[in-house]
Amino acid sequence: MFQDEARFGRINDARRCWAPKPLRPVGQAMLTQEYTDAYAAIDVASGELDSLILPHVNTQCMQIFLEEVARRHTDQNIVRVLDGAGWHTGGALRVPANLRLLSLPRTRAN
Repeated sequence: MFQDEARFGRINDARRCWAPKPLRPVGQAMLTQEYTDAYAAIDVASGELDSLILPHVNTQCMQIFLEEVARRHTDQNIVRVLDGAGWHTGGALRVPANLRLLSLPRTRAN
């Protein structure tokens, strides 16, 4: 399986908008930020996707996702390929018995 996380959200504020002359629409200037995070892992052999929507990307939410995938695939031994995010390798992370984590090597920015 390959795994990654993504943050989805919205930030909105008042912007210019079109209106026929002589109207001048009024918009309130209020900045709103809302985010949610999606965890997903795909089985490259079958195409099966496991995903969870969680409130954060951190070690605690990573633990929840690992346990959920392990529970869904109790009859399989899974090698999970991950990028080098800090919450993938945290010392507090307890990997379920039927999972093995394989981190991709770090790349150097040019």
